[in-house]
Amino acid sequence: MTEHAKFPEIRPENLQVPEGKTFDQWMDKCVVRYATRTPDWDALKFQADLDPKYRRAQLRYVGTGGTGVDVDDDSLPAGHFTFSTMILPAGCEGPLHLHTDAEEVFFILKGNKVRFMIEHEGKRWETVLGERDLLSVPPGVYRGLVNEGIEEALMCVMIGNPKPVTPSYPPDHPVAKIKRNKK
Repeated sequence: MTEHAKFPEIRPENLQVPEGKTFDQWMDKCVVRYATRTPDWDALKFQADLDPKYRRAQLRYVGTGGTGVDVDDDSLPAGHFTFSTMILPAGCEGPLHLHTDAEEVFFILKGNKVRFMIEHEGKRWETVLGERDLLSVPPGVYRGLVNEGIEEALMCVMIGNPKPVTPSYPPDHPVAKIKRNKK
């Protein structure tokens, strides 16, 4: 059993509204609307440039996630985690990658045949998720996916770190050899 970090307890009488803001102004800044999101097909373009099967898009809501994007002024600042959605075209792949500093949670909003592959020290585990299914992957194991469906899938991705380290790939994977441009 692992020990979990203790988060501070904030009671209503201790809540601090940011200086210079009313409560309403502060809460208005906590809303991110789908209508203002633009799919970022470039966040993982370095992978799609290697092979079109890796083409996926990210829509960021909280923080910038683990795609390597440094700044997104349209998303909320991340306090304890990141949250985004990913558009997964039919047949696309998300290559095996490793987060060493955070749990990653996948929740399928739309789609019925998204296969996840988890690898650790030569062992491989797979599962297929459909709508409203969730997978939580601990840090320190490789994870990847394939949308085996014939239609686009949509999933939520939450990473338990406000600024996760850019993930790495298995050393023998072609994506591991790509030089990335920072956004």
